[in-house]
Amino acid sequence: MASEIAGTIIIFQNPNSNANSCRTPKMMVTHAGSAQSALSEAIKLIRSSPPTWQSALLNNVFIFVLGLPILVSGLSLSGIGAAFLLGTLTWRAFGPPGFLLVATYFIIGTAVTKVRMAQKEAQGVAEKRKGRRGPASVIGSSAAGCFCAFLSIFGVGGEASSQVLKLGFVASFCTKLSDTVSSEIGKAYGKTTYLVTTLKVVPRGTEGAVSVEGTIAGFLASFLLAFGSCVMARCS
Repeated sequence: MASEIAGTIIIFQNPNSNANSCRTPKMMVTHAGSAQSALSEAIKLIRSSPPTWQSALLNNVFIFVLGLPILVSGLSLSGIGAAFLLGTLTWRAFGPPGFLLVATYFIIGTAVTKVRMAQKEAQGVAEKRKGRRGPASVIGSSAAGCFCAFLSIFGVGGEASSQVLKLGFVASFCTKLSDTVSSEIGKAYGKTTYLVTTLKVVPRGTEGAVSVEGTIAGFLASFLLAFGSCVMARCS
């Protein structure tokens, strides 16, 4: 009797254990397939051409997470939020080349702001918060570029104005970079600064003052950004 009961238990246990062992690999394959499918969809979204709002948002989240250490060195928390909106808008309007242009502008602008920071602070001409800019600075720097981006997204002017809007976008950031670089390099290395309205010699850091060193640096920075944008446009 005991052997019959044991046999019955074995008969009922073995099919269950076999079913479980068979189901586990199938479930793993199903989950792996789902993950691979989700990854493929994400890659398609990232590579969307022309860019979509979804691809712009996804790319910005990914890039901002990776670049957070650089962002916090040049922007306040609210400034990062404003920069995220700018990045999303830029990617949606002009794709990766437009985004890379703005990123290059930010990196160069942040770098020159940090040049001789101790000296600038001692002279009282340094940017506030160790050069970390807030949302007002981000919005002010990108206002013209954002305007061009909005017009491009909504197709204002049709295909005829497309290239003009791209040119306006690039020109706005080249102009702003020239202003930032010339100001910061002038405050750091300018030997003699002149007030642009009267050409009188004034102390470094005076509002409206220019220097030879700063002017040359600003011109070179603007030229390099414009040249880089041409290269990126051709590569894309």
